[in-house]
Amino acid sequence: MSPSLLVVADTDSYLKWAAALASQLPDAWGVELVLVQTPAAPSARQQRVALVGTRFAPEDVRTLGLAELAELVTARRPDAVLLALRGPLVRVVAPLVGRGPDRPVLVSGFPGLTIPAEPKAVVYREQVDLIVLHSRREVREFTANAVDLGVDTVAFGLATLPFLRTGAHPGIAASAFDADRTDLVFAAQAKVPTERDDRIRMLRWLADAARRRPARRVVVKVRARAGEAQTHAEAYGYGELLADPDVRAELGGTLPPNLVVEDGPMAGHLARASGLVTVSSTAVLEAIAEGVPALLVDEFGVEPKLINTVFEGSGLFGDSEALVNGAMRHPEPGWLDDNYFHGPDADDWLERLEGLVERRRVRALVLAARRHNLAGGALRRAFERKRMLGSYDRSPIGAAAMVVAVPARWVVRRVRRARARLAAPRD
Repeated sequence: MSPSLLVVADTDSYLKWAAALASQLPDAWGVELVLVQTPAAPSARQQRVALVGTRFAPEDVRTLGLAELAELVTARRPDAVLLALRGPLVRVVAPLVGRGPDRPVLVSGFPGLTIPAEPKAVVYREQVDLIVLHSRREVREFTANAVDLGVDTVAFGLATLPFLRTGAHPGIAASAFDADRTDLVFAAQAKVPTERDDRIRMLRWLADAARRRPARRVVVKVRARAGEAQTHAEAYGYGELLADPDVRAELGGTLPPNLVVEDGPMAGHLARASGLVTVSSTAVLEAIAEGVPALLVDEFGVEPKLINTVFEGSGLFGDSEALVNGAMRHPEPGWLDDNYFHGPDADDWLERLEGLVERRRVRALVLAARRHNLAGGALRRAFERKRMLGSYDRSPIGAAAMVVAVPARWVVRRVRRARARLAAPRD
């Protein structure tokens, strides 16, 4: 009997990742693709972009509420469900689709960089059977976190990031200086840098780079248009900042005509790129795979909150002067094998998935008990659901949970901050 996989996604980046990963399954697998209704759901345009290069078309995607999803799992009885969801939503959905005597194998994972590996990422996924990771280093660090947390029911599988061209030669830029490669592409990231002033500084450097080389386009590549959601909320979108007259004045008044803002698939932008710039983005890995030189701007620091410590030792960091001068870099060969370019022969995620599916056919799988963040019981679980689903959760207990939990969280956070201040060393 042919195995079946139900893919459940919630945001544009998770949809892109899950569709690309599922596209690598053997043809014998039957795959169905579903979006969960949440405030962060991608627009129709974002869905089209996310599915470019995969085996799926926009009409293959269904959008369902949580109750409808549970009914679908009961009706379809898939062998496995890929929970391509943000961590807090995995914790909500896993027990819903994993209940009953004939539950599917539960799989989860991440669409981008996950170093440093956060313990809470394992906590959110403690009830799944398999977490798909994308580098040897990620597997080591997540395994260590699971051991520390006492989570011994989750396996970790290695997979090459599915939207990387695995047949390319990382770091070899034979095509990077073709006549058609005229763009310097800046990959915007919703979370970093966070502050408005830092984002304006970045735009100033990009504008200077555009003025320095008027024959080259400098493309601010964004993930979402105004009004569209992203996996992570973005307080100050680059497109909106460039449209602000006050910001334009700070950048010198008239912006260079070759500084443009565009969206669309990253693969298309890299095909025209002579270089890629970012603070921290999975797009760096796509550039490396394509042989396009890159630059990680370190003006804001190199630290976990900037999601860029994984690139220490890569040789890709540089300052604003390097950006303006177009001084792109290629990665250090010694960095590649441990960080996302281990080679497809090392991938074992599919073998692990098929092993779990075969085990399920021999004997029923038991859903692991939730062991972390239990305080609050049913009210806490209702709050977790309401927080992720927003207006799509219409349950009375969800509304009640928000009334109770929001003020309580406010108090807890301030108590923690006060304790941290008291514990801080004094000069």
